[in-house]
Amino acid sequence: MELLEEHRCFEGWQQRWRHDSTVLKCPMTFSIFLPTPRTTPPPVLYWLSGLTCNDENFTTKAGAQRVASELGIVLVMPDTSPRGENVPNNESYDLGQGAGFYLNATEQPWADHFRMYDYVNDELPALIADNFSISEKASIFGHSMGGHGALSIALKNPGRYCSVSAFAPIVNPTRVPWGQKAFTAYLGENEEKWREWDSCCLLMQADSAQAIPVLIDQGDADQFLADQLQPAQFAEVARQKNWPLTLRVQPGYDHSYYFISSFVEDHLRFHAEHLA
Repeated sequence: MELLEEHRCFEGWQQRWRHDSTVLKCPMTFSIFLPTPRTTPPPVLYWLSGLTCNDENFTTKAGAQRVASELGIVLVMPDTSPRGENVPNNESYDLGQGAGFYLNATEQPWADHFRMYDYVNDELPALIADNFSISEKASIFGHSMGGHGALSIALKNPGRYCSVSAFAPIVNPTRVPWGQKAFTAYLGENEEKWREWDSCCLLMQADSAQAIPVLIDQGDADQFLADQLQPAQFAEVARQKNWPLTLRVQPGYDHSYYFISSFVEDHLRFHAEHLA
């Protein structure tokens, strides 16, 4: 691994690293916030960003480090896709580099590189565990496409994460334009395969005995709410499954990092409660 940046921040360290990813077959960068060392190794909270973002958006815009330092939580922020000249891309903002959708692609030209699920769920956590002092406890959260990633990854791995939360997540990608476009490209025309990456479908099949707490914040002035996000769909499945979900609709808030920064402290304290 190569250290690209390091900054003192709220008595901890904000770092950015580059490493060669075996899973994605390209160099990858991730950001990490390390709080002041304590007597016991700290838990890890993974953040997954949305379309067009990289590992730095949350780091520089969310303002999460102060509270993470207070709570003694390591924050890990991966990139949103593989990148590089040899990695396939598309001129659209919602497909290709910057739009990995946290799944394992099966269709060409994407299948060789676009395996963000394996990267986030397996390769990156192993890398973090090998190079930093952390506990085995982990939780996950994200925004928009990253909210989709956080929810779907948590639901696909019962017992792995202590809690999951999301800001304005794409909860039902098989039924909205962003998801349908990406899933057709990455997974092909068979919509049964799509269901394996759809949080509503995964929740429908989940074992409620293995439920973990879920927190979702959604702004009611979000320009993507009606067409792309539809958190009420997820809430209805959670109601049917008696799943512990808190869905908060925040009046006047949009899809931006101003929204995320307004409520990120709530999410950090939510996760700290369940990581304790």
